Amino acid sequence: MNSVIEALHIYDEHNRAILSHTYASRPLSANHLLPLYLEHPTPRPNLIYLSNTNPPTLVFSLTHANLLYLATSSSEIEPLLVLEFLHRIIDALEEFLGAPVLAHKIEANYDVVAQLLTEMCDAGTISTTEPNVLRDVVEVEGLLGKLLGSINLPGKSPTLPSTASLMAQNVPALPWRRANVRHTSNELYADVVETLSVTLAPSGRPIAAFANGTIAFTSKVSGVPDILLNLTGPSGKHNLRSVMELPVFHPCVRLNKWKDNPGELSFIPPDGRFILAGYEVDLLPFTNGKSGNLNSNSLRLPVNIEVKTGLGLTGSDFEVRLNINRNFGPATSSISGSSGRGGGAGGRGFGGPHSGSAAAPLLQDLIVSVPLPSEVRNLLDIRPSKGDASFNPGEKVLEWVMPTKELSSGTSYYGLRCTVQGPLADDQEDADPNGFGFGRDYTYDEPYQSSADLKAKKNEGNPEDEKDAKKIAQNKILMPSSASVSFSVKGWLASGIKVESIQIDPRKSRGLGEGVKPYKGVKYLTISKGGVEIRC
Repeated sequence: MNSVIEALHIYDEHNRAILSHTYASRPLSANHLLPLYLEHPTPRPNLIYLSNTNPPTLVFSLTHANLLYLATSSSEIEPLLVLEFLHRIIDALEEFLGAPVLAHKIEANYDVVAQLLTEMCDAGTISTTEPNVLRDVVEVEGLLGKLLGSINLPGKSPTLPSTASLMAQNVPALPWRRANVRHTSNELYADVVETLSVTLAPSGRPIAAFANGTIAFTSKVSGVPDILLNLTGPSGKHNLRSVMELPVFHPCVRLNKWKDNPGELSFIPPDGRFILAGYEVDLLPFTNGKSGNLNSNSLRLPVNIEVKTGLGLTGSDFEVRLNINRNFGPATSSISGSSGRGGGAGGRGFGGPHSGSAAAPLLQDLIVSVPLPSEVRNLLDIRPSKGDASFNPGEKVLEWVMPTKELSSGTSYYGLRCTVQGPLADDQEDADPNGFGFGRDYTYDEPYQSSADLKAKKNEGNPEDEKDAKKIAQNKILMPSSASVSFSVKGWLASGIKVESIQIDPRKSRGLGEGVKPYKGVKYLTISKGGVEIRC
């Protein structure tokens, strides 16, 4: 049997097998597979080829919430297909068991998990993975049913699982949306999240800058709504195709509509929250010969970082300087940390825009990480102007945490200065450990010098200057080579992409009801998990 997934194994944080599901063939058992997988040194890749087994086996791995998921196949198969299948399994388990997926949840609901794994993969071939369809297929017994399941009540008719299963096997017209959806409050939310990856030269000039975006959509609307979502770029819709590179869409999106009119997403959404689209934006498009969207001076970051090394008399100090863009500070008229979601016709804030909205972006979770060479023994003096800074000798990383309340003080410039301490020098290692000078020879056997010899010695180089030059050369090796910044900004996107409107077509929608106007909201979030890095 070719190109099939043979088995799935799930292990807990103690490497104990809590579930094994066989799809095809005679795969390796969970206890036999785990030692072969652990033989590979960390960090282990997501795909490992075991050539010493019979037959040779491909092992696909994924770790989530301290649980290890291993899928095996002894035939050639598309790696991305299996890895995406593992992600879909985790999404389905979170949908049915609740997030996060823990070992005791799987063990307590094995009947539900077994149904999910059987429906999602049939004889090793991936089939149904949409959560809405799985809701109609997988039977989940409620708490009352579990309590009364073993009690034979008089007049109780036997259940007919075959009828329900036959009805569920009928392929619906929309496989991603379950039938008869009803909601008391109709709502439509769009969350646009971008992750930054920026590399800066020592002068601060950007070398590479990318933003990976995800549009998460939440639909809680009755019936079958037909939605049109309009996107716009920093300079309008006309060049949105060149701004959004490598777009990917949920199967519900009509691709022909996007190809004819870039920026328009027409779709019938699944019920609940799902990933509508993903994209990548090159924030420095001039490097690819593009024009018309962004230029080299338009890269605007909420935080600018600068690192100065080799400071002090012996070059043992370095300084990290932060320049905060005040356009991203907390609004003084609103509660710090709030994240209002703007409605379709604008926000509902009173007395000014909400902090964290598009009108008042909010900078949070600012952390500066400075990796240091392995030769650094310690940092003698850590002097931050604001926030808390600490050095981890084990990982050789200096971390500077800036609380959000410190950013609201009105100051734009912050500094952190440190003094490095390298390994012990040879003269220090040979020094007397007691400090009393026992066991040393203080005899003076050198000949007397004449005045002419003293003058000649004065003409020679100063030994103190030579010693300082040696220390400067030694401390140069101890200086950091890079620094990274982590932060999150609510209400702002680096690419400048915005959701222009969210509309429901009443002519194409079904079952919505007359006069129903869903509440609409949009959120923007930019995240940098060490993604902004400067070279020293």
